Amino acid sequence: MADMAFGIDIGGSGVKGAPVDLGTGELTAERVRLPTPLPATPKAVARTAAKLLESFGDTAGLPVGITVPSVVTHGITRSAANIDKKWIDCAAEDLLADVLGRPVSLLNDADAAGLAESCYGAAKGQPGLVIVTTLGTGIGTAMIYDGVLMPNSELGHLEIDGFDAEARAAASARTKEDLSWPAYGKRLQRYYQTLELLFTPDLIVVGGGISRNSDKFLPYLNLSTPIVPAQLRNQAGIIGAARYAATHRL
Repeated sequence: MADMAFGIDIGGSGVKGAPVDLGTGELTAERVRLPTPLPATPKAVARTAAKLLESFGDTAGLPVGITVPSVVTHGITRSAANIDKKWIDCAAEDLLADVLGRPVSLLNDADAAGLAESCYGAAKGQPGLVIVTTLGTGIGTAMIYDGVLMPNSELGHLEIDGFDAEARAAASARTKEDLSWPAYGKRLQRYYQTLELLFTPDLIVVGGGISRNSDKFLPYLNLSTPIVPAQLRNQAGIIGAARYAATHRL
């Protein structure tokens, strides 16, 4: 594995990136953030990613990993969340490589966050099955077994009590419905209880911006599985993308 790699995290509002020390998981330079172009078509986003990478000067030789809010199979984006629908069934990895002028490794944004937490954060050294969830506009998930990522789990779309899970348990649902923390805790209890029943994980990690308020909702959960807040917060996508770029082609 390389000692350094570059991670780029494509989101609905911003494209963020930085070089990463793969030994420590720390950014080796201040993160740069550029606005996600509108419309967020693959070519427009690729140009923004190229501009971001160029702003760091000479990065030749560094593997480049890129996250996208989409299911990704064999470099092809199969869905589009908060980005343009032209990403659906787009050969995005090849397109990004062409625009950036170098090979890139593409993965789902929640998978990148999960990989980062497994390698450097709240799930570091945890054997068995770890499920990382990102609570935001929707619910992103990553499944890691003995340190190996099982991509594109999409467990935010489980049907629970007749609802798409994220419609009831995402952070956006709490805001939209003005739920109290105890009421939101009940929603999360039902969601995580279902994950526990279906997968019997060894650890659950709660990420997303709302994780900074984990002390306000985790006490309302009663699970058999240990559940902890994520540690890497808004840097997790960058760090996970860099790690993936350095390892997945081996």
